Amino acid sequence: MVGGGSGGVPIATVRSASVRDFWTDGSISAMCELLTEINGVNIELRDELGHVLGPRSTPDGPGIERPIPGGARVFRIEVQEQPIGSVVVYPSEDGEAHDRAVRAGRLIASAAREMCSDVTELRHRVAEIDTLYQLSFLLVRGGRAKDTLEAALKSAIDVLDLDAGSIMLLPEDADGLAKGESEADLERSVAINLSEAWLDNPLPLSKDREFDRRALAGEVVFIEDLASDPRVLLPEQSVRENVRSFMCAGMVFDGRPIGVIRVYSSRRRVFTRSERRLLRSIGQSAAASIEQARLIKLRARERRTQRALRIAGAVQQRMLPVSVPTMPGIDIAARYRPSYEVGGDFYDLFLAHGRLVVVAGDVVGKGIAAGLLMSAVRATMRAYAEVSDDLEMVMRRSNEAMCRDTTVSEFATAWVGSIGKNERGERELAYVSAGHDRPALFRRGDDGSWSHELLEAGGLVAGVMAGETYPIERRALRSGDVLIVYTDGITDAQTFEGGRFGRARLVGHVAAFLGSEPAAPAAKIVEHVFWAIRQFTGLHRQADDETLVVIRVE
Repeated sequence: MVGGGSGGVPIATVRSASVRDFWTDGSISAMCELLTEINGVNIELRDELGHVLGPRSTPDGPGIERPIPGGARVFRIEVQEQPIGSVVVYPSEDGEAHDRAVRAGRLIASAAREMCSDVTELRHRVAEIDTLYQLSFLLVRGGRAKDTLEAALKSAIDVLDLDAGSIMLLPEDADGLAKGESEADLERSVAINLSEAWLDNPLPLSKDREFDRRALAGEVVFIEDLASDPRVLLPEQSVRENVRSFMCAGMVFDGRPIGVIRVYSSRRRVFTRSERRLLRSIGQSAAASIEQARLIKLRARERRTQRALRIAGAVQQRMLPVSVPTMPGIDIAARYRPSYEVGGDFYDLFLAHGRLVVVAGDVVGKGIAAGLLMSAVRATMRAYAEVSDDLEMVMRRSNEAMCRDTTVSEFATAWVGSIGKNERGERELAYVSAGHDRPALFRRGDDGSWSHELLEAGGLVAGVMAGETYPIERRALRSGDVLIVYTDGITDAQTFEGGRFGRARLVGHVAAFLGSEPAAPAAKIVEHVFWAIRQFTGLHRQADDETLVVIRVE
C-alpha cells in the first residue's frame, strides 16, 4: 500500500493473472496428455510464464520449466485481453497427425479461454453485486454521507486490489467543471493512502482536466502509467507519491455531475472491462448517497420552512376580520382563500365615523414577500381610514407610504368603500379605487329581473407614483341591492385547458342565483360563487389568492 507521506515505496511486483487461478481438477491438462497419447504429437498446457502444467499440478506448484521447441504452434489463452496461459502443440514429422493435434490444440485453447472468461465474469459479477449490496444497505440505512462515501472508496480499493484513492465533490449548485488549470472547484470528501501534498496540489492530474471531464461525461478513464503518459501534468509527483496506474469514474446522478472517484495502483497494470464497469457502478452508488444526503438536508430545511409558513399563514389569517361588523340594514359576508400558506390578497371590514368601511386589495406576487407587503398595506390603510372619513386622503396617503417604503417592483391594487347615510339621510356608497378590479352592484328592477353596474373609478395602482390622486365616486343604495367586491384571483381562475372564469361568468352566476333566490343572504351568495368557481376549474390547482366580499342591503 502507498504510505501517507510523499516519499513513497518501491513499485511492487506481483504475479499477473494466470490459468492457475482457474485450476480445479486438472482436466484440461489431462485432456492434453490423453490427446498426446492417442495422436502421438505432444500437446501441453502452460501458464503465463511458459511453465508446463501437468494433470497432477497444483495452483501453487512450480510447474515444469521447459523451452518451447522451434516450429511449435502456440495458442494463447486470454481473459479480458490479458494472457493467462497457452496451449503448445509440438512439431511432428507426421503431417496428418500434426494437423489433427493443431486442430485439437486450437479447440482446447478456445474452450479454456471461454471457460476462464465465464468464470472471471462470474467472479466480477459476484464481487460487484456484493459491493453494491453493501453500499445499498448503507444508502437505505441513511446516516452520514461521508461514511457511505468512505465505505464506497474502501470497497473499490479492496475489490479491485488497488492501493489508494479519493472522492472529490463539486459544489451543490455546479453544472460541471470550471474552466482553467485548477481544481479549486473540487472539494475533498474522503481519501485513502494519499498524502496531503498530493491532495492539496491545486493542479489537476491531466491537461485541461481531460480525465475528469471525460469521466463526468460517462467514460471510465484509465491510465496504465502516469509517469510516462503525455497528458499527465504531474508525472514527477506521481512517482514520488508511488501511484503508477490510475482509474477515474464520474459520480453523476440524474444527469447532474456530483463529483469524481479516483483510484490508484502502486504497480503498473491494465484495467479490464469488468473492473472499469465496477468502478462506474460504485461511482453511481456514491453519487446516489450524496444526492440522498442532500435531499434529506433539503427536506429538513423544507420542513422548517413549511412550519414557518404555516405560522406566518396563521398570523396572517388572524389579521383578517374575525367577525363581520354589524350595521342595521346591512348583511355582510366574506371569504379569503390563499393559493399558498401566505397570500397577497387582503380585505378588511370595520366601523369608523359611523360608517361601514370595506377594503379589498391585492399586492403584487405570491408567498412570503407578498404576505409581508400585504400586512403593511392593510395596516396602513386601516390606520388612515380610522383617522379620517375622507377616502381620497386615505388612498393618497397609503400610496405615498408605499412609494416611500417599497421598491419599484412592489405595488398593490386596492379598493376602499364606505357605506352610511348622506346629508339627506339616504344610504349611499362612497368609494375610491387604486387600479383594482371593478366591483359589481346588482339591483332588482320593477319587473323582478336583476341588472348590474360595474363601479368605475379612476386612480393608478398604489406604490408606483407619488402624488397620485384618487377621486371619490358615490352611489345611492336601495333596499335589496347586492355589492360584490373581489380580487383578480376570482376572475383569473382557470381550467386545465387554460379557460378563464372571467368577470362575465362571475356576474352571470351571481345574477342567475339572485334570480332564483332573490332574498338569498350574503353568506349564501359567497358560497354559490366559490361553488361555481370549483365547478368551472375542476381539479386544476388554485393559481392565485381568491377574495370575495358580499354586502347586501336588507
